[in-house]
Amino acid sequence: MKVGEAQHIYRRQVSEYREQRAAVSKRLKDIRSKMEKSPENKEQFESEAAALELTLDSLDEKQSEYEKYLEQLSEKYCAYWNNAVAEQQADAMEEYAADMGKIMEVARRIMKGAIVPASDEKKLMEFSNEIYQTAKNIGAMIRRQKREKYDTLWGDKEEKEYQDPQEAAENAQAPSGAPEVVDVAETMLAPGGESMQ
Repeated sequence: MKVGEAQHIYRRQVSEYREQRAAVSKRLKDIRSKMEKSPENKEQFESEAAALELTLDSLDEKQSEYEKYLEQLSEKYCAYWNNAVAEQQADAMEEYAADMGKIMEVARRIMKGAIVPASDEKKLMEFSNEIYQTAKNIGAMIRRQKREKYDTLWGDKEEKEYQDPQEAAENAQAPSGAPEVVDVAETMLAPGGESMQ
């Protein structure tokens, strides 16, 4: 029989014994009252009262036995109850410890400057926004410190100064073999030396 079933059965028994005891006690009280009112029938009532007292003693003894057994059932019930609760609490504590370890690992990774999944960051933020913000700040500092710096692949560029195109063209060296410069007036003189005007 299971503890719950036994508790139900024996509680009902104790309840029935209490009801029966109350009925027998009332009957005994009535008989004692009759004994006082009619002393001539005292002997008849005394034997009935004695029988009722024996019945009460038997009822009390059995009820006490049932109550003791109910106490044992109750202790067993509490022990199993507490064991189940302790097991649940142990599992909950184990899960909590695992979650705490994961949360601390996420914080550590963020502090190292690593990229972690957004869902992990969210769990850390939900656990403690303060720890999350601290981890993010430390991570940003670490990333700045660890960031490799590269020189340009194109080298240092010097700013070139360009000449004005007009000035450049004007100042360029003229090609060699230039014709002789002759005054127009001279050219206008006819081949014979006469002016063409």
